[in-house]
Amino acid sequence: MQDEKSMSVTDPLQNASDTRTGAGTATAADATAGPPATPPARLKAMLAVAMAATFMAAMDSYIVNVAIPSIRDDLDASVSAAEMTVGGYIMVYGLFLVTGGRLGDIVGYKRMFLTGLGLFTAASLCCGIAPGPEVLIAFRCVQGFAAALFFPQTLSIIQTSFEGSRRDRALALFGVTIGLAAITGQLIGGVLVHLDLFGWGWRPIFLVNIPLGLVAIAGAALTMPGFRGVRRPRLDLPGVALLTLALLLWSFPLAEGRTAGWPLWCLLLMALSVPCFVAFGWWQRRLSASGGQPLVSPPLLRLRGFRSGNALFLAFFACNAGLFFVLAIQLQSGLGYSALKSGLLFTCLGVAFTATTMALPKIMPRLGLHVLTAGYGLNAVGYLLLLLTALIAGDSLSGPMLVPALLVIGLGQGLGVSPLLGTALTEVPPQDAGSAAGVLETVGQLGMSVGVTLVGLVYFTTLGDSDSQHAYAHAFTVTLVLNLALSLLALAFVSPLRKAAAMAAG
Repeated sequence: MQDEKSMSVTDPLQNASDTRTGAGTATAADATAGPPATPPARLKAMLAVAMAATFMAAMDSYIVNVAIPSIRDDLDASVSAAEMTVGGYIMVYGLFLVTGGRLGDIVGYKRMFLTGLGLFTAASLCCGIAPGPEVLIAFRCVQGFAAALFFPQTLSIIQTSFEGSRRDRALALFGVTIGLAAITGQLIGGVLVHLDLFGWGWRPIFLVNIPLGLVAIAGAALTMPGFRGVRRPRLDLPGVALLTLALLLWSFPLAEGRTAGWPLWCLLLMALSVPCFVAFGWWQRRLSASGGQPLVSPPLLRLRGFRSGNALFLAFFACNAGLFFVLAIQLQSGLGYSALKSGLLFTCLGVAFTATTMALPKIMPRLGLHVLTAGYGLNAVGYLLLLLTALIAGDSLSGPMLVPALLVIGLGQGLGVSPLLGTALTEVPPQDAGSAAGVLETVGQLGMSVGVTLVGLVYFTTLGDSDSQHAYAHAFTVTLVLNLALSLLALAFVSPLRKAAAMAAG
């Protein structure tokens, strides 16, 4: 078995020219139709385009957080409507990621990437000119659907265009991009709202996607290969229907339950999602056993590393999204910070994340996959420091007091996020790249929904109707207990993931 320390991730763009050219194993050649040898400059350009699109999709899950007060004031939107501008995107995004991944396997990764990115850019324009909250929510849902079409193709293109350590580097860059988008999304949103460009208030947070999207579309058309598997799979329509229904029954109550007061129908819908998930699993096994082509290949779920990676994704993104959501509210509503000042506080986390990620190529050869333990361990320590800071400061809690803990969280996430994707996909065969990417990101989106809902529920339930500084400080402190528990849960899944990846590599 290969020693865990010998598995490393280095510069994502270095030596990106090592591609799948047909000289690989017979199994890989049979399963996929690899692209011809691609010049290094084109590969780097292709990777840059894919990362730009990835950044937009991930950023749009976070950028609206700091703009919610501005959206409410401008559109006279209710709390529920304002929160659905965040929740609607996340919910629909999560609903269709697995389907989007499989559609890429069927019609081609490039075609689906361009289709989704074009629709996302158009939807961003419609969000930016929305006259009311209903229209804004509708086009945020369209944005989420479009992102679900192009986002899985990025991982599929990486899996099929790069090989070995070069693939690890590209996956590392993918993880870095997601982490930076999550962290800087708050800052970018705060800056754009503060600048009030052309007197448009919050609208530039969506309109900024238009030039980025057009450039990415042009870049993808010029650089990405028209590539898909030799065996063109069919779309498992019953599987799509069952999975979409199950995810909708689970996600919609999570998005609406708190503001609706958790009525009985919310609990019933969530309960009904369970038999739908069971039925989906049964159908996938039956279709696979009969020689069909299921939406999610059942053997994927038997891979220990893939299962552990999904569990870690769920816990980590629940913890991260929950903190970002509540911290933005705490800073603006509890401490009276502006959107800009609130966004700037996340800069320290972003700086620590970026600096650690840049140092990762020198750290990985020494630690190997133990870097995951160090990363998610530091992440948990950071949440513990946040909790202790809140307990000690009490009602005098202020933004600058949180900086040391946020720095530690940034350091931990810089170590842990980048190698996570590559490690979780170590055992996945190339022909299942699309559906595996969709499953991983769907689990991450579900984690975000669960995190925002659970952490938000604890926060607002503890806060009650009070608007005093004491009430806000107390609610934030209680909420951090849940965040710490989620960070420890994520850490618990690191060991089985690391061991499974080491065994697969050996």
